[in-house]
Amino acid sequence: MHSYTRASSPSPNNPPPLLQTQANATEPSSRTRRTTTRESAAEMASSGGGTKRGGVVAAEGEGEWEWEREITGRWRAWLVPAIVVASVGVFVAEMVLNNCPAHYTPYGPCAARFLRRLSFQPLRENPLLGPSSSTLERMGALEWSKVVRQHQGWRLITCIWLHAGLIHLLVNMLSLIFIGIRLEQQFGFVRIGLTYLLSGFGGSVLSALLLRNSISVGASGALFGLLGSMLSELITNWTIYSNKAAALLTLLFIIAINLAIGILPHVDNFAHIGGFLTGFLLGFVLFPRPRFGWNERHDLPLSRQMRSKYKPYQFVLWVVALVLLLAGFTIGLVMLFKEKNLNDHCHWCHYLNCVPTSRWSCDT
Repeated sequence: MHSYTRASSPSPNNPPPLLQTQANATEPSSRTRRTTTRESAAEMASSGGGTKRGGVVAAEGEGEWEWEREITGRWRAWLVPAIVVASVGVFVAEMVLNNCPAHYTPYGPCAARFLRRLSFQPLRENPLLGPSSSTLERMGALEWSKVVRQHQGWRLITCIWLHAGLIHLLVNMLSLIFIGIRLEQQFGFVRIGLTYLLSGFGGSVLSALLLRNSISVGASGALFGLLGSMLSELITNWTIYSNKAAALLTLLFIIAINLAIGILPHVDNFAHIGGFLTGFLLGFVLFPRPRFGWNERHDLPLSRQMRSKYKPYQFVLWVVALVLLLAGFTIGLVMLFKEKNLNDHCHWCHYLNCVPTSRWSCDT
């Protein structure tokens, strides 16, 4: 996810604004502005970050076939492809509005000029093959001052649908297809849609609380939420899977790698963390599975009926996660609109977003 500082049309005396992206950490960064990416989970996808669960525990009993069908997927995925199509359409709209050939830029000619109005900004300005920061700002990029002081809270959601460039878009959408389709097949479009949007919203809130001098766009906070929900789904449905330890270690490794990439410069890791935590809690609320052998039929003998659809620990996790989720959103939004700077209360949090080394500076 990309973030830019408050922007106006670039000129020799007015360099392009700070760009922060939620995207692949290997993306090139411009010398003239800062780029922060919300890791799009491409590494997660390339690492084989599917559901990463073991097979279903083999068992005998009535209803086994239906129960296994519940595990392997019973819904047709249409929401995730629709999100991909919508995101591509929004990006085309970005480029139409940007209209690079019609504006002066001090960084050379537009890239891919044969595309005419859809030409990209010069690579020195935006190496991700995309529009200017001012265009993204006009279309709804996340910016702290506009959200808080100009009461444009809708930017907390609209920024999820914007992308800073063609590379950013491709990486995010490929990751979404890889992760989201299988989850939607297993849990349906309602639960996956809620997880996607609320995780993106949670990532935007945390990013706005900790990054004030940049604007941000991208879907990777929402993608990290899907990854977090995969982890909590494994935990809350722990007893129904085999190879649990291997699945857990694989997921933790993927999560650690992606979050570690976020401490590189120009990566908005706060959006990753906020989206991941939101999705992790939502997984306990939305993804618990009925215990094996549970049957809704009430005409069976009492000895064959289970008294509870879910296990006690699933209910406890559901309650705790829901309380933490509501408390987190409430506290975060109150602090945001009261113009509280979370950095004043957490003096080390900036290291979660970027760790300076001899090879790079976090201020560039």
